Amino acid sequence: MAADSEPESEVFEITDFTTASEWERFISKVEEVLNDWKLIGHSLGKPLEKGIFTSGTWEERSDEISFADFRFSITHHYLVQESPDKEGKDEELEDAIPQSMQDLLCMNNDFPPRAHCLVRWYGLREFVVIAPAAHSDAVLSESKCNLLLSSVSIALGNTGCQVPLFVQIHHKWRRMYMGECQGPGVRTDFEMVHLRKVPSQYTHLSGLLDIFKSKIGCPLTPLPPVSIAIRFTYVLQDWQQYFWPQQPPGFLYIDALVGGEVGGLEFGKLPFGACEDPISELHLATTWPHLTEGIIVDNDVYSDLDPVQAPHWSVRVRKADNPQCLLGDFVTEFLKICRRKESTDEILGRSTFEEEGREVADITHALSKLTEPAPVPIHKLSVSNMVHTAKKKIRKHRGEESPLNNDVLNTILLQFHWKFLFPDAVSEKPLDGTTSIDNSNPASEAGDYTLYNQFKSAPSDSLTYKLALCLCMINFYHGGLKGVAHLWQEFVLEMRFRWENNFLIPGLASGPPDLRCCLLHQKLQMLNCCIERKKARDEGKKLSPSESMTNAYAGDAGKAGGQLGQDHLRDTEKEKGEVGKSWDSWSDSEEEFFECLSDTEDLTGNGQESGKKGGPKEPASWKPEGRLHQHGKLTLLHNAEPLYIPVTQEPAPMTEDLLEEQSEVLAKLGTSAEGAHLRARMQSACLLSDMESFKAANPGCCLEDFVRWYSPRDYIEEEVTDEKGSVVLKGELSARMKIPSNMWVEAWDTAKPVPARRQRRLFDDTREAEKVLHYLAMQKPADLARHLLPCVIHAAVLKVKEEESLENIPSVKKIIKQIIAHSSKVLHFPSPEDKKLEEIILQITTVEAIIARARSLKAKFGIEKCEHEEEKEDLERFVSCLLEQPEVSVTGAGRGHAGQIIHKLFVNAQRGTLGWSCAHTVHAVPDLTESSDEAAAVALPEEELKRSGCPEERRQTLVSDFPPPAGRELILRATVPRPAPYSMALPQRMYSVLTKEDFRLAGAFSSDTSFF
Repeated sequence: MAADSEPESEVFEITDFTTASEWERFISKVEEVLNDWKLIGHSLGKPLEKGIFTSGTWEERSDEISFADFRFSITHHYLVQESPDKEGKDEELEDAIPQSMQDLLCMNNDFPPRAHCLVRWYGLREFVVIAPAAHSDAVLSESKCNLLLSSVSIALGNTGCQVPLFVQIHHKWRRMYMGECQGPGVRTDFEMVHLRKVPSQYTHLSGLLDIFKSKIGCPLTPLPPVSIAIRFTYVLQDWQQYFWPQQPPGFLYIDALVGGEVGGLEFGKLPFGACEDPISELHLATTWPHLTEGIIVDNDVYSDLDPVQAPHWSVRVRKADNPQCLLGDFVTEFLKICRRKESTDEILGRSTFEEEGREVADITHALSKLTEPAPVPIHKLSVSNMVHTAKKKIRKHRGEESPLNNDVLNTILLQFHWKFLFPDAVSEKPLDGTTSIDNSNPASEAGDYTLYNQFKSAPSDSLTYKLALCLCMINFYHGGLKGVAHLWQEFVLEMRFRWENNFLIPGLASGPPDLRCCLLHQKLQMLNCCIERKKARDEGKKLSPSESMTNAYAGDAGKAGGQLGQDHLRDTEKEKGEVGKSWDSWSDSEEEFFECLSDTEDLTGNGQESGKKGGPKEPASWKPEGRLHQHGKLTLLHNAEPLYIPVTQEPAPMTEDLLEEQSEVLAKLGTSAEGAHLRARMQSACLLSDMESFKAANPGCCLEDFVRWYSPRDYIEEEVTDEKGSVVLKGELSARMKIPSNMWVEAWDTAKPVPARRQRRLFDDTREAEKVLHYLAMQKPADLARHLLPCVIHAAVLKVKEEESLENIPSVKKIIKQIIAHSSKVLHFPSPEDKKLEEIILQITTVEAIIARARSLKAKFGIEKCEHEEEKEDLERFVSCLLEQPEVSVTGAGRGHAGQIIHKLFVNAQRGTLGWSCAHTVHAVPDLTESSDEAAAVALPEEELKRSGCPEERRQTLVSDFPPPAGRELILRATVPRPAPYSMALPQRMYSVLTKEDFRLAGAFSSDTSFF
């Protein structure tokens, strides 16, 4: 055992006291951060201007440090200011006390409405805070608090930093800070007390003065005067004398259905406003900014602090949390449809066409079932059968399965749907098929009409725009998703009815689809183009043979029984089999001829052939067809005949999805020579048609003649000298036209002299119309909502702009511009993200709430009842400032016009709170928004006040215009030597706040560290 213990006795531990401890490392890290931020040495800024804490710019920078394994965040808060000139001030900086000590005595920024809590308590423009990095961490023990304060004190002393440094202790919700500031021979300690229960002896000024005097412990007699600033805050929550005028959305809609326009809701316009009062509270702050001890009395028995007599009033409003806004709810509910997956058939029940097909099959095959197995039933899917089936099934199930009951459905469909969407369907005049867009819409003013270009929606007076509003309101008020599906089904049936009966769709601009609009709007425009072409063709076949000879449609297939010779008819039938067909036997195949409405040439007696292969032997002997008008002074190169511009087919209109499909097909052809040639042939259909029309209008023409008209840049003319010495113009085709296998040359060789009216149609309206109708029928409610959502947002923005123009709020105008810019970027994508759409809707709801708050405040302050224009303008500016600023000063305090109205608001609230028995003794203030008789009735006679109880009760009655203050704030300042009479006189400050369940004292006590 002894041998075993000998080695152990030789082992000994050496403690190296030169190694840095965790505490020293922490201090070093704090010093390093202060040096990095250049917070060392003297710094003296400009004097603080009044209100700079609220109007100025605050910035902060943070870093992370650790004490052992406990992480802290260190943050520098500072007010951005211009650095003062340092010339001639170096000597002053050496002897001056730190800037933060001077700020303790500054009275220009007491009680800032919006600032960091340390700024409000101590009036500092710059400070550093060390707090636990994790929100759940806290420094709770006293020993740890003292250790951190010691670290702060050492770091400030080592670096010479004169910026106050605070340490946050206890839980973060308590906002407890301890700190220190050091200067040359001076030091300020920042201390704090926080209690949940207010001690009774400290609820008034006299008790707080006792604390302050005892804390500074000034040895001088008499004590230097103490400067006092006091603020009482009163809260108004009861608006009994005012009711919120906005009706609930259900009542608005019922009124609108009955009367057309009640409560701000009108057919075709989205509702607007908050369903509840968006202003929940009004906070009145009465301030006595400059008082001295001995001037006023405020103790537990008596107080001179009457809020009516306060020299300064300021008001702020507390907004209701997320008030229900009608416009925001409308758009939000419509956005929810985009997330649904059901089809229209799944929403409304089993497919109506499938059910009817089974019924027809059962009837047609009833006998065959007795003798042989029945084949698979396939019903005839003709257009008329499909429409008849749909209408029959809708009528059959409307009474029992419709999401909208009969009364509501009739009202909506006839008054809300047909009258609004299709005004021509309910007008007394017969449907003439005209279509137009009313450009006198007020939305077209001030550039609002062109918003659809930015949003990719539709014009505000178009059918698509109106359809979006209808579906939005149906979704919100009646039926929800089922109502939307039902209304859409009716709409699709209406589109097919108009196609079959040649009735143009109202509310759509004429011409090809506008690619600046949403795809659904383009589809409806495409359908309208088809109806126009079909209507023109059908009207042409109704003309008599004699009329057809002098009409623009003369020479078409319909004149087979007219003055055409039988030889010509037979020859034409050999080449064009369809020409001999009657109008009734025409089909929708691609061999169908095109009817050109612009051909007004008299073609009587034209019996020339136009379609034989290889062309005639003497082309110049043909009789011209399909001329529009003569082209200036140009003549044909070969026979010097005038050159005529032909009547040509219009290019086929296309929607953006068709253009995309065509681009994909052309891109798939590749880059090979064969693919490029095929691509060129596919793109030359319109060119070939124009060449055939040109040949028919200009017999004896050549390719050069066509190029001179169609592409003048490809015909180059030069001045040359002929054999006789004369200068003449000689022209030739451009280099690209002379390329071998040129598509223009090939097309010219294959083109036949056929006028536009007898060519194959470039645009097959029947096929395209059926494609559009099929596209509409296959749209799910979610797809439909995606198409129409830009229109709904467009309508919401127009509504917001319309309402804002009545209020003229600068901040709202700025937000509206942001909404338009944001929406323009988001809505141009085919499928925008839901998150971005929700951001746009949130911005719209924010604007709606701001406007609702403005109207609420105007109603409460009785702006519309003001008889004097100056007072009305002052109140309007006051209300506007309440919306824009966190806190607004009341001009004239309680004696000003706005102050008297605020006073009366509190008086009325007190009267309602105390009841009728106390209402007789309340000291009333005349209502400036009521008549003089009503104001006289409110005021109580002095004799009645004298009879109302004992003197103490009368004294309480006279000050009962306001409830007990919800918050009492006091700031006490003094400049006294501390700790000895011969010490330097330094600033001392104590801030106190008392609320119902909170009591806080924040003191900054300075002492002289050189002479003590």
